[in-house]
Amino acid sequence: MPTEQEWRQIRSRAASYPPEAFAFVREGLYYTVQSVHGEPVTPVGKAAEGQILVMKTQVDPRDERRHVSGQQLCLGMRDLAIQRYGLLARTVLQRWGVRRTEDFGTMVYAMIDRGELKNSPNDRFEDFQGVFDFDEAFTQIGLN
Repeated sequence: MPTEQEWRQIRSRAASYPPEAFAFVREGLYYTVQSVHGEPVTPVGKAAEGQILVMKTQVDPRDERRHVSGQQLCLGMRDLAIQRYGLLARTVLQRWGVRRTEDFGTMVYAMIDRGELKNSPNDRFEDFQGVFDFDEAFTQIGLN
């Protein structure tokens, strides 16, 4: 668990991300949970730029049985960004100020701080550090 000083730093950094970035992290969480646990979560409608996508589910993202690790979440968000934005994935994320996997961690821990998400005793902010390189992940999209 972060120290009080670390929480202050997380809160300060998280304030720079727009609502769209937090919405993407929420959607990325549902996407990753579905990928890892195989339980369907379906979006209701399509979110316009700047709006939060409403997810139709009875599942509480704070449910510990549906836990995913920081690494799993980062990889899930990478996959969702590629699926949703294709060759523009890196550009969209950069526009939101998301340039490293640590940025995902900052937003996740800000959401934990606000009570939107719950972490397990084994979770650490460091789990989000260096999971993948954005340049490599998003420039190799068309090469598969």
